[in-house]
Amino acid sequence: MTAEPGSSVFTFDTTHHAMWAEDVAREQAIPAEVVPAPPEGGAKCGAALRVASPRQDELAAALRSEGILFRIL
Repeated sequence: MTAEPGSSVFTFDTTHHAMWAEDVAREQAIPAEVVPAPPEGGAKCGAALRVASPRQDELAAALRSEGILFRIL
């Protein structure tokens, strides 16, 4: 599964980071959906977050400020 048109998928190395990222998105009022991590993302965790592409940079900045490691597809 790749990102749908108009969306970005954030992958994580741990389930803890994926759940933490979901909490950060919620706290920042950034709509995010938990989805299965795509195999091509190289994630070690089976969960990923899908967000609308216009919110990608906002979520990335919020995750960086919390120290959450991620990759964007």
